[in-house]
Amino acid sequence: MAHKVLLEGGPHDLPERIVAVETPGEDVKIPHLGGYEHFTETERRQDTAEGTLRVYEWWERTEIAE
Repeated sequence: MAHKVLLEGGPHDLPERIVAVETPGEDVKIPHLGGYEHFTETERRQDTAEGTLRVYEWWERTEIAE
């Protein structure tokens, strides 16, 4: 069952800030403009239009290997 989380930080032009994760607690990797934006779980929660969600904070970008 997927759980929704809120992404905070990183590029301003990410298409989604609320995403589904299969396993809560694991880092989230979002493909974006030829690379990946990585987000890690925090202890914080935030009220959103989709309920109170766990906040995941941006921590790095990696390039897609070719």
